[in-house]
Amino acid sequence: MTPATDIAAAVAAGTTRAADIIAATLDRIDRLNPVLNAFTAVLGDRARARAEAIDRAVAAGDNPGPLAGVPFAVKNLIDIQGLSTLAGSKINRDHPPASADAPLVQRLEAAGAILVGALNMGEYAYDFTGENAHDGPSRNPHDTARMSGGSSGGSGSAVGGALVPLALGSDTNGSIRVPASFCGIFGLKPTYGRLTRAGSFPFVSSLDHLGPFARTVTDLAVAYDAMQGYDPADPVCVDRPAEPVAQLLDTGIGGLRVAIAGGYFQAGASEQALTALNTVAEALDVSETVTIPEAQRARSAAYVITTTEGAALHLERLRARPNDFDADVRDRLIAGSLVPAAAVTQAQKFRRWYQQEMLRLFERVDAVLAPATPCVAPLIGQKNFVLNGKEMPVRPNIGVYTQPISFIGLPVVVVPVPTDVGLPIGVQIIAPPWREDIALRLARALEADGVARSPAPNLEA
Repeated sequence: MTPATDIAAAVAAGTTRAADIIAATLDRIDRLNPVLNAFTAVLGDRARARAEAIDRAVAAGDNPGPLAGVPFAVKNLIDIQGLSTLAGSKINRDHPPASADAPLVQRLEAAGAILVGALNMGEYAYDFTGENAHDGPSRNPHDTARMSGGSSGGSGSAVGGALVPLALGSDTNGSIRVPASFCGIFGLKPTYGRLTRAGSFPFVSSLDHLGPFARTVTDLAVAYDAMQGYDPADPVCVDRPAEPVAQLLDTGIGGLRVAIAGGYFQAGASEQALTALNTVAEALDVSETVTIPEAQRARSAAYVITTTEGAALHLERLRARPNDFDADVRDRLIAGSLVPAAAVTQAQKFRRWYQQEMLRLFERVDAVLAPATPCVAPLIGQKNFVLNGKEMPVRPNIGVYTQPISFIGLPVVVVPVPTDVGLPIGVQIIAPPWREDIALRLARALEADGVARSPAPNLEA
């Protein structure tokens, strides 16, 4: 697929019509979505009308924006005017249509991008697999018998399958980073509070982030820049100036201090995950290994906060319509409602301590490398895999390396690395708060060296 920024340049120059880009995109979705099951709604009429408007603006000599004519799609927990915001659930299908697009959709369209649809996801975002009990699983574009990852599985599948060059997802415990790893694309989980979440259906407010997926680092950065900006409608969105990063991508990485996360972040990792991590480290000339303190406890505390906040959000739905939930999601939420308050208090106290410890670590280094997932994508329907020498359930444990990072809202870019088994796997580049630029510059250096890249999907000859 042509990168988003190349599409925008051609549309702005008048050498390509946005209408033709959208026609080709809708045709590809029509042919391949039955295979991938990435979309739950396709907005053909809206997209065509928007493309015609952009072409008229170009003909009139107006600036169509840095993403002119670029198709994008959003996880179906993000509001789209005229559609019910499903959040992957059966229950939300009874909700009235959204009266307006979410702010991030508005900002991308203000930059010239064109929304083409809503994307499949795990129910209420409580999922790492991409398997939806109501809409069916979104599928991995490199092997359709395998998981796309979750909960932003449709986003990973759509971008990894080159149906669209850009997509939005959400990340609470790893729901951008896991699909990016499995589907072989770049994903950005920004600093908590950086991008507004207004107009999205929540899961765990104290952990939820929204962020982009793309097939190139430049596309990821340009989309991120277009979405930056304070929004008082989201109470955690921080009022600080936008800090554009796209212009910094090729300024070099000399002087950056990078380390490898050891201990917990390598225990249990598959051969492919460790090889990818070492490949990235070697390309960046990194040899120092650091220990992230109490990472296992951080994951446990993240689970306590996730399940209790999620249970509180869904309590009335659990009481009124228990049989309309995915059984796995329902049971995990019910369990969360039974966690004693003392455990939640302890988890929150630990969270504050852990955040301070990580900030101290970032006084010594500028970024940390870690696996994004412990393995390449499992098979759809696979219930268990081997982790730390034990057979463990897939669904709760795919995020073993992402949860301790979401827990304190650090910015992370996942870079895709090919493996010897024909499936990609991701490596996390973890940066200090508000330093998305560091993670993106390192990702761009790896992409320029050919170490990190989005492989072509295995969908058609």
